[in-house]
Amino acid sequence: MPSASQAGFSLIDAARITGVHPEMILYYWRLGLLDAQRDLRAGMLTFDRGALEEIRHIEHYRRHLGVNRRALPLVCQLRRKCESLQIELFFLRSPQAALSGIGRT
Repeated sequence: MPSASQAGFSLIDAARITGVHPEMILYYWRLGLLDAQRDLRAGMLTFDRGALEEIRHIEHYRRHLGVNRRALPLVCQLRRKCESLQIELFFLRSPQAALSGIGRT
């Protein structure tokens, strides 16, 4: 496993950690479902912990919920939007927001 000082995980490491075939990870990346950085020195893609988590989500949708490959981009986009709205709602309901009048209608 790469050290914490390294920028990310190689494709092979990401595949080993998530249990997903490297070609499938590349397919998800090509669909725009995963963020990856190009390591110009090594000439390969690297994936951060967020990408590994996203791979696990995608595989859960595909394997356990029966979401087909064509619907994956929509499902991932909707999940990200829901997470963003949950964070916004949490912020708007925080005591500091209540004191400052943010979120009042």
